[in-house]
Amino acid sequence: MDEILEILSNDARVTPEEISKMTGCSVESIKKAIKKYEKNGVIVKYKTVINPDLVAEKPARVRALIEVSITPQKDVGFDYIAERIYSFPEVTSCSLVSGTYDLLLIVEGDDLHTVSNFIASKLSPMAQVRSTVTHFLLKKYKEDGLVLKKKKNGKRLNISY
Repeated sequence: MDEILEILSNDARVTPEEISKMTGCSVESIKKAIKKYEKNGVIVKYKTVINPDLVAEKPARVRALIEVSITPQKDVGFDYIAERIYSFPEVTSCSLVSGTYDLLLIVEGDDLHTVSNFIASKLSPMAQVRSTVTHFLLKKYKEDGLVLKKKKNGKRLNISY
């Protein structure tokens, strides 16, 4: 991966000036490269990773991993059905995977009913969907390579005999 992309993927807040110092390239060439990456779709979005357990204002949304087995269509394979599925607003992630199922979805909703209703009324009735297996996410420990809960330093376990 390009050095600029690697730096930005680790921390999107790094400025072109800081990247310039890290890489030895001019600030203008860094700005030009970033603009080109954004225009060409290489950089799709800048993202902040939030620990939902520490945000108390709003109840956490329900998330589920859904394994989907599908029947690919002739001449379009998995892409056509994957596009139909990821077009639903409830689907936050959709990947073609190897193994016992074909697509892995991450679906979000305000509550269990919303997610189960999506599966029952939108996903399962699709002609190409053979089966689904749903796993509700109960707690998130790590996201995008970042541990969400800080370790407490110097805390030792009590040991008694």
